[in-house]
Amino acid sequence: MDPFKISIDECQLNDLRQRLVETRWPELIDNDDWSYGTDYNYLRSLHAYWLNGYDWRTHERAINGFTHFRGEIDGVSIHYVHECGRGPSPMPLILSHGWPWTFWDYHKVIGPLTDPAAYGGDPADAFDVVVPSLPGFGFSTPLTAGVDFAATAELWVKLMQGELGYKRFAAQGGDFGALVTAQLGHAHADKLFGLHLHFMLPIDSSRGGGAGLPGAADYGPAEAGWFDRNQQFLRTATAYSAIQRTRPQTISYALNDSPVGLLAWIVEKRRAWSDCAGDVETRFSRDDVITTAMIYWLTESYATSARYYAEPARNGWAAWHDRTPVIEVPTAALVFPKEVLMMPRAWVERYFNLQRWTVAERGGHFAPMEEPDLLVGDIRAFFRPLRDGAAQHVGEC
Repeated sequence: MDPFKISIDECQLNDLRQRLVETRWPELIDNDDWSYGTDYNYLRSLHAYWLNGYDWRTHERAINGFTHFRGEIDGVSIHYVHECGRGPSPMPLILSHGWPWTFWDYHKVIGPLTDPAAYGGDPADAFDVVVPSLPGFGFSTPLTAGVDFAATAELWVKLMQGELGYKRFAAQGGDFGALVTAQLGHAHADKLFGLHLHFMLPIDSSRGGGAGLPGAADYGPAEAGWFDRNQQFLRTATAYSAIQRTRPQTISYALNDSPVGLLAWIVEKRRAWSDCAGDVETRFSRDDVITTAMIYWLTESYATSARYYAEPARNGWAAWHDRTPVIEVPTAALVFPKEVLMMPRAWVERYFNLQRWTVAERGGHFAPMEEPDLLVGDIRAFFRPLRDGAAQHVGEC
C-alpha cells in the first residue's frame, strides 16, 4: 500500500458548482413532515449553503490530517486510514462503516481511541486504529467487480495481517460494517481479540426483506416495542434497500449525475435513522452532511456503494462452520434506542458469544458521529480485559 493524500482537482469542484447552479427543482408540494421523502425547503437551504458557505478545501485539509494509504488487495482498490496508538501496548482495531456512511464518520473517535490520555483517558486503553473505506465506497474505488460483506471480511484479514503485520486484531462496526465485522468473527475467530457491534443482524439473512430476523417471542419485557419498531421500519422505510438490492444501476444514473439528488438521498437517511427528533442538525452539522455527499460525489462511488446491497442478495451466504454460536469470538453489543433494527438480547446470546450488553440512553444508527463519547467508552471497557497479547504485531506502528 502507498501513502495517499486526498487532492481533488479544481476542475471537479468547478463542475460541481455549475451543476448546483443549474439544478432543476421539482414543484414544491407540502411535505414539511418529510412523509413523502426529503423536504423541499430544507434541501433548498442545504443547497444554498453548499453553494455559498461550504468550503471543500477546509474539509480536505482536515481529512488529510490523518494518515492515509491506498492500493490493491486481490485486485480490489482499498483506501484506509491508519493511526498508531499512544500507549504501552496498543491493540490493533479495524473500524468498518456502512451505507450511506464513509470512513469519515469515524473521525471523531480516532483520536480518543489512539491517544486516550489526550482525551482524559488511560494510555493503557490505546488502540492502533485502521479505518478502511468499504470496497466501492469513497476512495476505495474504482471497483470493477462485485464485492459483498463476506468478501470484504477476507480483504480485511489480508489488510490487517498481510499488509500491516498484525497477528491478531479487534474489530468494530455498524450497518454493513457490522456484517463485515460479524463475518470476521464467524470465519476468523482465531485471528481476533473480540468484536464490538452497535448494529446486529444475522449474517445468513443478508438477502433483505426481514427474512431470518428474530420473532416477537424473542423480545423480553425490557425490550417492549422493539419488535413493533422493526416491523414498522421494514414496512415503511426500506424502499431504498429494495432499489439498491434489485436495481442499483438504474438509480445510479440519476445520483451520479445530480449532486442535489445525491444529497437528498443521503440526508433523508441521516434524519430518519438518527436520534434527531426530526431536526437533522441536532446530530449532524451542515458541513458533516455535505462532506459525506462530497466524498460520494467526488469519487463517483454511489453506483458501486449501492451494489453492496445487490451482491449479498445474488451471492447468498456460505457458512464456514455449523457450530453454535454462529459467531464464537467474544462480542460486545451496544444498543442505541433509535437504531433502525433492534435485536433482542436472547437472540444475540444465541447467535454471538455475547460478553457485554449495553443499552444506551440516546443515539441512533450513526453512532460514531452521533455519540462518539458513548461509543469510545464502550469500546474501551469491552476490550480492556481482552488485551493480553495485544502487542504481538509488527509493522509501521
